[in-house]
Amino acid sequence: MVYFFECSDTSYTVFMGKDKFENEELLKYSFPEDIWFHVDKLSSAHVYLRLPFGSVDLKGVKSKAEAQTIFQNALDSIPDPVLQEMAQLVKANSIEGCKAAEVDIVYTPFLNLHKEERMDVGQVGFKDEHFRKFVKGVARDKAMVNKLEKTRREREVDFAREKEDYDEQVRRIRNKVKEELKQKAKAEEAARQAVAAEKSERARVFAEAASTVVRDQEDDDFA
Repeated sequence: MVYFFECSDTSYTVFMGKDKFENEELLKYSFPEDIWFHVDKLSSAHVYLRLPFGSVDLKGVKSKAEAQTIFQNALDSIPDPVLQEMAQLVKANSIEGCKAAEVDIVYTPFLNLHKEERMDVGQVGFKDEHFRKFVKGVARDKAMVNKLEKTRREREVDFAREKEDYDEQVRRIRNKVKEELKQKAKAEEAARQAVAAEKSERARVFAEAASTVVRDQEDDDFA
């Protein structure tokens, strides 16, 4: 089962695994748009913020630098109120963190998470330690936590099916864009050919008119 919450911006989806086994499933099937949140240096729930579909499009990306720019833009796009809500939710769902006066919250794109066989269930590392961001000194905001908890809903999730549906949606959109670009290229080529044909016709008409003038001039010379 997965817990879902409603934040202040309905274009985002907030969810977390019920336990470490659910967290393991989320690690297998999350989307590129998913941002992972956790209490830094303490155990806590793995809380995810799913950005609007298409926020992280890696098609055609050929370098790590390009990918990092896309991810950085995605992280920077998160509104501060939503960021604060995520920080409060993570702190509240940490056995040690909820008791601490203040904690730091770490967040990073899901695709920056690293899992090895030697790791315990639900445990993760980072592919790039430097590609993390923090919300520092988070103190409990009881009113904000209570508001979020009132929206908590538990739902059975078919992780594999949802990921398949997501991948299919991505394929459809990319195929649509590809077809639109193809049709645009055909239209541009047709327009280019039409312009070329028009120029050719004007040149032919001009040449024919010039030839007529020459013939008429020659006829006048022999008159």
